[in-house]
Amino acid sequence: MKERIEALMAEIESLKCRKEQEIEEARVRLLGKKGEITKLFEDFRSVAPEMKREFGQKLNILKNTAVAKIEELRASVQESASAGDSSFDSTMPGDPVAIGSRHPVSIVREEIVNIFRKFGYDVAEGPEIEDDWHVFEALNFPPEHPAREMQDTFFISASDNPVLLRTHTSSVQVRAMEKMPLPIRIVCPGRVFRNEAISARAHCIFHQVEGLYIDEGVTFADMKQAILLFAREMFGPQTQIRMRPSYFPFTEPSAEIDVSCNICHGKGCNICKGTGWLEIMGCGMVDPNVLEASGIDSKKYSGFAFGMGVERIAMLKWQVKDLRNYFENDMRFLKEFETFI
Repeated sequence: MKERIEALMAEIESLKCRKEQEIEEARVRLLGKKGEITKLFEDFRSVAPEMKREFGQKLNILKNTAVAKIEELRASVQESASAGDSSFDSTMPGDPVAIGSRHPVSIVREEIVNIFRKFGYDVAEGPEIEDDWHVFEALNFPPEHPAREMQDTFFISASDNPVLLRTHTSSVQVRAMEKMPLPIRIVCPGRVFRNEAISARAHCIFHQVEGLYIDEGVTFADMKQAILLFAREMFGPQTQIRMRPSYFPFTEPSAEIDVSCNICHGKGCNICKGTGWLEIMGCGMVDPNVLEASGIDSKKYSGFAFGMGVERIAMLKWQVKDLRNYFENDMRFLKEFETFI
């Protein structure tokens, strides 16, 4: 049996086949039901017990070598056939690959940022997981303010300075005021989180772009002009704005900004609910307490801040009536923005 094993091993190692038929014939002759290796396994039953271990190992090596050799020959023949196939034209174009498009929220965020870049604003970013100081305390939120309560904010840990998911990108403005040299002129795009019920007009995750300008002699008129220029760049040169008194803990005085409806041009429609105006952002002069909390002399410097929801601007720009469309990854919806690749 030892001589038969050695002879078959030598035969297998030198085996050469050029056709699939030859390979199959060799496989049947060696490994088929009546093949030579199969017969050796049958004869193995009669080997003396003290020799079984030795011959068993050799038989397994022989079988594995034969299987590997057959596979190697098959791969070689198939490769040769592919290389010699004259029907293959290497100059033919490949199968088309579908190209994705940018997300509508990313498109609008980039457009907003680029508009303010033209006005001389830099881009500032900060962490999404923040502490209470940068999200609330430094922005003049009193301890009893509703935004501190659990129904509005996602808290991660409770302590003297709790860790939470930022509810606005104003925290980036605080970090900028703490570290950047004056004057400061920045926009802060980013994702924010609020513990709200998801509906057609609200979501627990959304995106903001906030702006901050601090220098000597900055006035409310400067803010109004900056926002008017932005509105006309975003919605068209005929766009008008109006400012309604409002309240924010970090600005005083504060205002809500409406733009003239770019659908009905002020005549009234279902988008603007018949008013001719659409709300786009909040703004105001930076409260002196906020300046002082970040180490800025409020008697020498003044500034304004504003903030808008990117999804809100996108809804107005493309007349999308359901905010949830931006988060559901429906390819039918996203394909509408392929022209913005």
